[in-house]
Amino acid sequence: MKGVVVTGLGAICGAGKSPGAIVDAVLEGRSALAPIGTFDVTYWPRPVAAEIADYNAAALAGDRKLLKVIRRTDVVGLYAASEAVRASGLDAHRDGLSGEEGARFSERTGLYAGSGGGNYQNQYDYFPLIGETGGALPAFGHELGSGVNPMWLLKSLPNNVLCHVGIRFGLKGPNACITNHSVSGMLSIVEAAAGVANDEADRAVAVGHDTPIEPQNVLYYHGAGLLAKEILRPFDASRDGSLMGEGAGALVVETEASAKARSAPVLGSILGSGHATESEGLLAVRDDGSGPAQAIRAALDDAGVTAREIGMIVAHGNGTPASDRSEALAILETFGTHAPPVTGFKWAIGHLIAAAGAIETVLAFEALRRGVVPGIPVLDRVDPEFASLPVAREPREPRGNVALVLSRGFGGTDAALVVRGA
Repeated sequence: MKGVVVTGLGAICGAGKSPGAIVDAVLEGRSALAPIGTFDVTYWPRPVAAEIADYNAAALAGDRKLLKVIRRTDVVGLYAASEAVRASGLDAHRDGLSGEEGARFSERTGLYAGSGGGNYQNQYDYFPLIGETGGALPAFGHELGSGVNPMWLLKSLPNNVLCHVGIRFGLKGPNACITNHSVSGMLSIVEAAAGVANDEADRAVAVGHDTPIEPQNVLYYHGAGLLAKEILRPFDASRDGSLMGEGAGALVVETEASAKARSAPVLGSILGSGHATESEGLLAVRDDGSGPAQAIRAALDDAGVTAREIGMIVAHGNGTPASDRSEALAILETFGTHAPPVTGFKWAIGHLIAAAGAIETVLAFEALRRGVVPGIPVLDRVDPEFASLPVAREPREPRGNVALVLSRGFGGTDAALVVRGA
């Protein structure tokens, strides 16, 4: 991916509404994980998640009328993408071009979204009518038009962010909506960078978004044994599961020539990526860490860098015993005794599922800009199975300005991304 630079960042989650604010919270040791407030959790087995504070849909979406046809996940995706576009100066530059030049600019600007796909909340609109009709299908069907919002279908589309970001900023180049569980957000960045590197576009917006904190999702993850009782403790000997968060992360990537032509701020670059599938099952991961290790090696090869050139690692670190163990073993296998400082963000922002890889890449760029590897304050004792993993409670300095970001998802999917700070 030679020559693909990053010119804009946007992010929102429970810890803040900008990359800077989120990293501030992380460095101050503030976690957004707290009792869920969007539904009654009085008798809920796992009532903790990282929700966005002071959520105001109209303010975040920037257009109150849109709320008729988009969901909460679309709101945060639209917000993060808009922040990244404006930070990059894309919209201001295009507005200053002539008609023909502006049209060409739009046609050479791509858009890629990583989405959580469908969710259970979409179906809740049907519950009142099901109750009123006693579940009788003929009666339910007869009253469906008057009992359910006619915009239901539009609101449930997984590519709404792709649609509305494109409309808002007039982006008419190549585009894709990726729904691949927790690696969706990272894959949106990979596809955007690849599109630019392969001359399909001069620039592109990449965004990952998800709001998985809903009753059935929380209950089912708990039933699968994936949720922590109280605290998400990545790589800790006492870790007992993950906890959900919500939000979005977005980047603007473009060619060096495109950024230079409009004097855009260059925040860093995308160097390479790697992917692997473990093929063990829906939830299972290989104990030996061969999946993430394969993804890491592929990313290093694609980036043309050696393991020694990596200055910091942003781990997936979701707090589940099996995932953290195999990820730690993969890092140690690849880097040996020369592993750089390792950190993770989920202890503070929760697991954003489809948005995780995107927002954690954004935060990696912010950390590189500050020259800091944030600590994991909830870490009490590193698991003895991988005691040499270089994680710490306190912030440290990176060994250089290149970071490796890791993302994992259901189905044994592993993704790795190598980025360089400015």
